[in-house]
Amino acid sequence: MKFRAFIGIDVSKSTIDIYLRNAGRHAVFVNDLEGFEAMGEWLMDILGQVCPDEMMFGLEHTGLYSELLISFLNDHNFPFTVLPGLEVKKSMGIRRGKSDKADAKDIADYIYEKREKVNLFNMPSQNLESIRKLASYRERLVKERTAYKTRLGEYQKVYGKESYELYTESHKQIIACLDKQIKGMEAEMERLIKDDQEMLRQYRLVKSVKGIGPQTAIMMIVLTKAFTAFPEWRKFASYAGIAPFPNQSGTYMGKTRTSKLANKRIKGLLTMCAAVAVQHNPEMRLYYEKRVNKGKNKMSTINIIRNKLVSRIFAVIERGTPYVETMKYAA
Repeated sequence: MKFRAFIGIDVSKSTIDIYLRNAGRHAVFVNDLEGFEAMGEWLMDILGQVCPDEMMFGLEHTGLYSELLISFLNDHNFPFTVLPGLEVKKSMGIRRGKSDKADAKDIADYIYEKREKVNLFNMPSQNLESIRKLASYRERLVKERTAYKTRLGEYQKVYGKESYELYTESHKQIIACLDKQIKGMEAEMERLIKDDQEMLRQYRLVKSVKGIGPQTAIMMIVLTKAFTAFPEWRKFASYAGIAPFPNQSGTYMGKTRTSKLANKRIKGLLTMCAAVAVQHNPEMRLYYEKRVNKGKNKMSTINIIRNKLVSRIFAVIERGTPYVETMKYAA
């Protein structure tokens, strides 16, 4: 489809900034259904004969703040793409200062430049969307629990015995409550997965890779939109910030490095999975020990293992068969 209008949207808690690239026009609307309707009227007044399906909208995913807008665009059949914020920032290079208007313009410019390559957003299934929300909420609960556990250790150093026991009791009750809520989120996610045969198949395949646990398997399915969002594993590795990039300038040849522009949530999970794989997978443990004994950097070795795990996950999904440990059958 040939698009005739390119609209960048910067989403914040209360408002959305709109930049219409064709006319160089900017406007601000309230981040609610009435504001979205007003945005549509504003665009039609300017664009006149341009049909809604000839407009391309672009926005960054900002969690809860952007979900209502995404639903509105989808329900009204507007073509749109949801971009990782890091992708847009990387394309813009270094810039001084920041404003919502400038961010909206950057997004509009980006989707115009990438108009032939950009992937339009497809609303995930209801189950997948529910799991995504549950996973996000679970992550927030885990962070809260970690914060309370950290404070317990700090109180022990600062307060006397009586005060410490008072804080300990209240904090332990809160931690126990958070534990219960986290388990509830996990149980509900597993229930939703079991209700969807295709998702259950993918979940079991991903978990067949040694080192991959339930939460990482769920996160892989969510982030890849049931393995439809990334054409191959290297693209996902780049998104997760584990793909090695060359570090060179002129005659200087530095070591390859991973990018700091990454989804830190999945990057952290894959790091833990790599550590588990080294501990429990004889093949990975042997590989890790060989490299370390040769004097190779431990973290670079862990990163190679992270990439191996991602490669295997995509391979089992493509093949449709569980991962087989070849070392078991080695002579």
